[in-house]
This record gives sequence, C-alpha cells and structure tokens, in this order.
Amino acid sequence: MPPISLYIHIPFCQRKCPYCDFNTYAGLNRLFEPFTAALVKEIELAGEVNGHPPVRTIFLGGGTPTVLPADLLAQIMAACRRSFDVLPDAEITSEANPGTVDVTRFAALRALGVNRLSMGVQSFDEAELHFLGRIHSADDVEIAVAAARQAGFANINLDLIYGLPDQPLATWQRTLQRAVDLGPQHISLYSLTIEEGTPFADWAATGRIGTPDPDLAADMYEVADEILEGAGYVQYEISNWGKGKEGNKGKDRNESSQLPVFPSFPSFPSFVCRHNLTYWRNETYLGFGPGAHSSQDGRRWAGIKPVPAYIERVTSAVAGCSTVINHPAVAGLRPSQLPSPWTDFVEEIDGRLAMGETMMLGLRLVVEGVTFERFQQRHEWSMLDVFSDEIADLERLDLLERLPDRVRLTRRARLLGDQVFARFLP
Repeated sequence: MPPISLYIHIPFCQRKCPYCDFNTYAGLNRLFEPFTAALVKEIELAGEVNGHPPVRTIFLGGGTPTVLPADLLAQIMAACRRSFDVLPDAEITSEANPGTVDVTRFAALRALGVNRLSMGVQSFDEAELHFLGRIHSADDVEIAVAAARQAGFANINLDLIYGLPDQPLATWQRTLQRAVDLGPQHISLYSLTIEEGTPFADWAATGRIGTPDPDLAADMYEVADEILEGAGYVQYEISNWGKGKEGNKGKDRNESSQLPVFPSFPSFPSFVCRHNLTYWRNETYLGFGPGAHSSQDGRRWAGIKPVPAYIERVTSAVAGCSTVINHPAVAGLRPSQLPSPWTDFVEEIDGRLAMGETMMLGLRLVVEGVTFERFQQRHEWSMLDVFSDEIADLERLDLLERLPDRVRLTRRARLLGDQVFARFLP
C-alpha cells in the first residue's frame, strides 16, 4: 500500500471564534481524558484494519491541539506510531494558537516528533484580533514564534485572514509586513467567509457587522501576492506561499520545474505543506476524531460530530469491531467498506465524479496543476478525452493554460477558481 496521510481532529479550544464553523468546542476540559482514550482506540483499530500502512504526514488540527495536556498528546502520537508505519521523514504538523503555547509547550511537541507548526495568527492589528474573537495579541505572536524557534522548530506556517468587513487595505499591508518580518517558512491566506450558523452570520443578518466586500478582498489578495513574492515566497497553491530556495524571489513561478510533480513527494525546492498536498492531489487520507473526514478506495466518509456521542460510540463499539473485521462474512471487503458505528455519513465517489474532483483539487496547485500522466494513471482515461470541451472553453476565456504535460490555472484565474472548478464537476 502506498504511503498515506493521517488527520487527527482535536475538537477543543479555549474560546470559539465567532466566524468559526469547524467542529470545535470550548469548556469541555472534563472530556480531555475520555476523548483521548476513544481517539487512541479509533487509531489502533484503523491501523489493524488497514494492515499498518506507511504514513508520510500527520496533521494535528482542530480546534486547538495545544490545549490538550502534553501527556495526552503523547498518547495520541504513540498510538499513531504503534498502529501505522510512520516514516522517518514524515511531516508531522500541529496547529497552535499563539495564546496557548510557550517554549516548554513547544519543546514537548518537538519531543513527540512534531516538526512543523501552523499558527492561527489571523491578523497583527489589535482591533481586528478583537473583532475576530482571538485570545492573543500581536505581540503574543512574536513571542510564540521566538519560543518555537528556541524549541527547535525550523518549519513554521502563519495563517492570516483578509477581507474583513470595512478592513482598510493599509492594515492588511501592515499585517503582511509584520508576518514577513518574522520570517516564517510558509504563509497561508484565507478570505473571510460568513458561514451559516456562526455568530458572525447572525450579526451580519441583524446589521451588527457588515459583510465582506469581494472586490476589496480581491485587491488584498493581489497586494499580498506582490508583498510575499518580493519577500522570497513562492505561491504554489491558491491560498499558500512557501519560502523558496535561498535567493529565489519568486520571479520564475511560470517555470514548470519550480515544483516537481511526480512522484508524489519528491524533494521540493520550497517549504510546502506536504499534508495538504495529499488533499490537493486527491490521494488517500484517514481522519480520526469527531467529524474528521477520510478518503480511501473511492469512498469518502466522516465521523459523528458531538464529542460525547463520539466517545460513547467508539468506546462501546471497538471491541465488537475487532471481532467483525476477522469474521468470514467481511473477508473480501476493502478497509473503507468495513462497518463503523461512529461514522456520520459515507459517500461513494464514482468514476466521473472522481475525475472531476481530481481536476478541482489539483488545479488549486497553481504551478503544478494536473498532469496528463497522473490523471491517466489514476483514472485510466486520458484527461483530454474526458474534458476536451471544458479545457478548450476555459482556454478561450484565459482561465486555463495547457502545457505539454499538464493544465493549470492562469494567473487571472486564481481569483476565479470556483468558476473554473465548477466546469469539471458533474
């Protein structure tokens, strides 16, 4: 079995931000230990079912993984290594909130094998941080980055949010500059979306807050690209920039040699999030924890979301599942077809939808795009036979570029990605 990726969902946080629609909860500290015990059981069962395959990336997300005590995180990481063949050069990422970490906490993460941090900074403007409901200050970010480096981290990502209602372009430029000045290896930028069911959605509906201006957000995106390129970052995905080789100022992003595309994880010339490449290349990943998603063997599924229900179902069902997987009645089933009492939904991805998703996800990689070779190997069809009309139409609109070995978005299309992706889905 080829190497896979693992996503570990830690659904706890100190305070839930009003824009967040993720499956996260504040004030559930009493569930830390029973949650960890259930999560460990789920990981162990998955390793057994799948034959302990090699793992190339692990991502601890949430929520805020760093709110869990270090001894509980150690149990989770030990379960991953016990149940899967975690490769020596595996990328192991933990999300972190600058308000929940210090050098001691970072040192504990490093001791567990975590070698990449992703910090939810969002802004360096105090008023914007307050608006977003963040628990940290701009100075806290600088302290956290320094502490992470002191603990030995050499691969740090900063998440930033733009397109806030009435956000001045000048504050966004200052946020970008402060982020660049800290010298992280990777920066991710996300446009604020008012998600249904969040406090922001309620406040927008009643006029308490405004709504994002898409034109201003587009201007902010272009300004960000200029600033990051000038600082030596290479955009490799619609929302992600990684530090290039020393002296690379990002001027050669149109060169197809910038990011090798085959095999799946070569030695990249810049810092990229290898875990997210699994998603964008539509490859196999297993998710653990409440609401975590998985994709394997043409099937996608997600776990039940409420934490107490997740704990109860996993705890009561694991013993039975261990018996079921050895029963002759399921001997011929693939791992993704085995029953799971804590699964919330399962979706079968048929051939045509799978092809469309390969295009939709792969085109997010703005340099690599989708290669003809990879598409053919994955689907046993030629991309140009399946999508010749769609590709030709998008080329005429200057939204897609066809190279000898691949297709990818034009620079103009990076702001219109959703319109392009929709053309490939059934």
